[in-house]
Amino acid sequence: MGEYVIRVAGGGDVDEARAVMLDTVYRDLRSGYVPRWHADIIDPVGHYVRPERCTLLVAQHRGSGEIVATGAVRDRGPAAPPNPQWVADRFPSGSTAQLCRIYVRPEHRRNGLARDLVRELVGFVVGVGGYEAVYLHTDPAVSGAEPFWRSIAQEVCDERELPGGGQGIVHFELPMPAPVPAYAPVG
Repeated sequence: MGEYVIRVAGGGDVDEARAVMLDTVYRDLRSGYVPRWHADIIDPVGHYVRPERCTLLVAQHRGSGEIVATGAVRDRGPAAPPNPQWVADRFPSGSTAQLCRIYVRPEHRRNGLARDLVRELVGFVVGVGGYEAVYLHTDPAVSGAEPFWRSIAQEVCDERELPGGGQGIVHFELPMPAPVPAYAPVG
């Protein structure tokens, strides 16, 4: 990871982080900007930076100084609709940390950035406390997304297998690591 620094986004990173996210929704997801789905991209400070139990991480390329990847935690579970009711019930807002906006610019993929972002985001979830589950969903049409998530998370629901195919997304849960106990000197 010597080429990259992963850190909490600061105010000066917001425009570049937003650009990574918007480029991804247009190029990879091919949905373009949809206000009901992407309001957090337009206002990452209000959705990820200000709330105490949320965060936005960025990966910065050491050589160019460019922000090349993003990852975030929001304190909400999936909503029903559009998600299946039983998935929303399994991951209620407040006690669910949802990983989202884990996007890496194409020219920086295959360098372990997504895996490193996930590790840091899960560390944040454990450190902030109060969460009982780590949830995410992915669009399997995005090249490499589904195999990546299957390598580190447990499938909860593949909507392609539902009658009518749902939204066609796949829902996952990551194992919730045990909190690291605080050091207490013996004696």
